[in-house]
Amino acid sequence: MEEILELLRENARLSVEDISAMTKKTVDEVKAIIKEMEANGTILKYVTVVNPEKIQKDKKVCAEIELQVTPERERGFDAVVDRIYRFPQVRSLYLMSGANYDLKVVIEGDTFQSICDFVARKLATLEGVRGTATHFIMRTYKENDIVYIEEDKDHREGAMA
Repeated sequence: MEEILELLRENARLSVEDISAMTKKTVDEVKAIIKEMEANGTILKYVTVVNPEKIQKDKKVCAEIELQVTPERERGFDAVVDRIYRFPQVRSLYLMSGANYDLKVVIEGDTFQSICDFVARKLATLEGVRGTATHFIMRTYKENDIVYIEEDKDHREGAMA
């Protein structure tokens, strides 16, 4: 199961036949394992990863927001988390340790101003939120093991002394 999952993480477009050949399992075994992982929630979704540097039209603005939160009795951070992750602007949400904040929220908007408005009107006003700090993402170089920048290759031959 782990081997198949790792192959799909690297390339979700691999065919069942290719996975079968790579794992030395039958096609039917691979199909059954994938179906089980989809059914039990191990595999949640298959996605296309897009290089943000290649998209100029409709380019979105991203920011990381640090939130200081007061946990609720009995529910801890889950009560405020339940309200935050429902906003369509929220791309990721993390409970953090060892920091001066409790939650890290990654959001996306059309403009810098739309991000500012979202933080000021939606996040900062939620019950339990004590403070926010917004960091705009200026450029993404690497994310989830994917390098987005193209390396400049020097095609000159080296000089020998």
